[in-house]
Amino acid sequence: MALGTATPPYELRFDAGRICLDLLATTYPAERLDSVESLCAWIAGAALVPEGTALGHADAPWLVGFRELRAHVGQLLRAAHAVDPSSYDRSLARVNEAARASTPAPFAVRAEDGRLVRELAGPPTCAGLLALVARDAVELLTDPVARAAVRECEGDNCPLVYLDTSRGRRRRWCSSEVCGNRERVARHRRRAALTRV
Repeated sequence: MALGTATPPYELRFDAGRICLDLLATTYPAERLDSVESLCAWIAGAALVPEGTALGHADAPWLVGFRELRAHVGQLLRAAHAVDPSSYDRSLARVNEAARASTPAPFAVRAEDGRLVRELAGPPTCAGLLALVARDAVELLTDPVARAAVRECEGDNCPLVYLDTSRGRRRRWCSSEVCGNRERVARHRRRAALTRV
């Protein structure tokens, strides 16, 4: 890397199959929710608000709230490995508490070109947006079919989880382009090394 250049920021990912799982993906390979601006980009990218919704009122407590919810959802999804049942119960209570808040009320308005588009009745609140993610987590955790389709990536050192909706339920990686490609390259190098011996 040339002097004076910074590493590019990690792109936000929305390929886990559920909003709550996409939120978990913001921890890898480094913290992606490192500013209010990145949180707003995630909120828009996850379609928690209609395109063009102003989020200028978002502040540092929003960032704390989303990171805390992310930690609690992660605790619940990885509960099979949990040693401390009290931390699981705390996480469950916090997710349920977040899910109780009123969510942003959408309504349809006519755009300039005549088609109907979605807008919110008022500015979204942090609690309302957290409720959308928490309700998604509650639905995932209480649906036995969906819960059984949650998989951990088989990529080397990749902790991400995703919803496997592939035919035959044979998806192995969080992303075929990222972890899958790394695995294919590693496999090719191993075969090439064996042929040289």
